[in-house]
Amino acid sequence: MSWVILILSGVLEAVWASALGKSEGFTKLWPSVVFGVALAASMGGLAWAMRDISTGTAYAVWVGIGAALTVAYAMITGEEPFSIVRLLLILGLVGCVIGLKAVSAE
Repeated sequence: MSWVILILSGVLEAVWASALGKSEGFTKLWPSVVFGVALAASMGGLAWAMRDISTGTAYAVWVGIGAALTVAYAMITGEEPFSIVRLLLILGLVGCVIGLKAVSAE
């Protein structure tokens, strides 16, 4: 169950990171609200997962999922340019996350 919570927390990291960018320095209400709620839920889930998963592994997986999804979302919405190289690098991040799960003793 800890891995499911950790993955969901990684998804929420992408949500709060994207909302932070759209909040324009916390001058827009709803992106700021989404940021705060997603941040609290993401951190809470990370903390909960770290009861069973080592800190280094949990943090690396959380950041990897969040970073990959944040960049993917930005490319899909046109905020960042798409390129094959970027796609391959994102897939590399995902591969590293899968690898950490595969070698984890938890």
